[in-house]
Amino acid sequence: MLYYEKKLKKQGCDLIVGVDEAGRGPLAGPVVAAAVILRTSRFKNRIDDSKKLTSRQREKAFLEIGEKAVFGLGVISEKIIDRLNILVATRMAMEKAIAVLIDKIGCQEEKRIHVLVDGNNIGLESGFPVTYIIKGDSKSKSIACASIVAKVTRDRLMSLYDEIFPQYGFLRHKGYPTLAHRRAIERFGLSSIHRNTFCSV
Repeated sequence: MLYYEKKLKKQGCDLIVGVDEAGRGPLAGPVVAAAVILRTSRFKNRIDDSKKLTSRQREKAFLEIGEKAVFGLGVISEKIIDRLNILVATRMAMEKAIAVLIDKIGCQEEKRIHVLVDGNNIGLESGFPVTYIIKGDSKSKSIACASIVAKVTRDRLMSLYDEIFPQYGFLRHKGYPTLAHRRAIERFGLSSIHRNTFCSV
């Protein structure tokens, strides 16, 4: 999972940023993006596409990533998703995550930075060269780490929302359109964190 990182290092890049998001498909809650720079490529825990890991594996990996990498987060609310659209909101979340990360490391202008992004070209404006990688969270360790950080962060946010809106079951489905979630919407209507443009009930 280091092919892209090694290739860019050989080309003279000083810092490689992996970027991914969580929460494009749910009916409720924000979209969360993470940008990660690895300090080392050696991990004890499994690092992979977050969807391939169990919740426990993600949590353990998240803690190790916190020790062995620097990351920034971008969180864009459901209100902005409704006002703009999910594509624009995702791009905003990624750009914010990168900006937070760069601010954290206090990067000098002479550093050569390259950004690796999971998925298709969404017109990211990061200020740095960008490479888009389809299924990048399974091909790049930097992106995989970003995938885990974004997923764990969003899941934790939805767990907090579950305490505020227990009738919807956010703790179980994290806002995704499961049958139980749709039935809860039919019964209770939409909450303040539901994406109106996503909910056709």
